[in-house]
Amino acid sequence: MNQTTQIRIHGRGGQGSVTAAELLAVAAFYDGNYSQAFPNFGVERRGAPVEAFTRLSKKAIRLREQVQNPDYLIIQDPTLLNNPDAILKGSEKAVGVLINTEKSTWPGIKNVMTVPATKIALDEIGKPFINTALLGAFAAMSGLVTIKSLKRAIGERFPSGVAEKNVAALERAYNFVKENK
Repeated sequence: MNQTTQIRIHGRGGQGSVTAAELLAVAAFYDGNYSQAFPNFGVERRGAPVEAFTRLSKKAIRLREQVQNPDYLIIQDPTLLNNPDAILKGSEKAVGVLINTEKSTWPGIKNVMTVPATKIALDEIGKPFINTALLGAFAAMSGLVTIKSLKRAIGERFPSGVAEKNVAALERAYNFVKENK
């Protein structure tokens, strides 16, 4: 990571987009990088579209604006792609696009990786809390954060029983991407 890497997360209110951005930034910090995470939402209700952003760098990050041209996109809800212009805007040069879906491909999007994060979350957590599964998939896809640091961030964020289930989802999605890359 020679420059600042920008990640834009698209989800719906209640899916943990903001928490995912924060966990990713904390994990990057534990890996020895500079990082920042912040959301973009208003007073929307649960289920409304939400964006969250993370920046990672080896150098101090001075930029404080929304991510317009992401290096990576994480799409928590594939129905958001019903409006692809809004979701994919500025991502023409993205290195990777991670989509939570059971489809194995997503036509029309370059550099895409799909992962069944909802299924993984239901199996491992018992609820459709997909953010940690997607972070495991992102770590495997990008190599920008270590799974060790993500586990540490999750362990500090959630109580022990909840953390263990989220780590199981993280590991399973990580392995899924490694096996299907």
